Amino acid sequence: MPPDPAPRFLSKFTFRIRTRSGTPVENLMVQAADRAQAEGRIRQMYPYCEIVECRELTAMPRDEAASLDSIISRISQDDDGSR
Repeated sequence: MPPDPAPRFLSKFTFRIRTRSGTPVENLMVQAADRAQAEGRIRQMYPYCEIVECRELTAMPRDEAASLDSIISRISQDDDGSR
């Protein structure tokens, strides 16, 4: 079994669009691997829309296994200290 790939950064994209009827829609947020994928998702939800603005927000990936490990270690430390 190949090793797990390195954790990827989660990217959120915020869009401002104009629908095909001309209605402006602001603050549409989509999570995707890259801008092209995010634009594709927007175009699926709003066919024939015009993308007026796109901003990318990047955050560190969550490591849920480490979070669970830290919770378990804190619980075990609390149990050791109370005896």
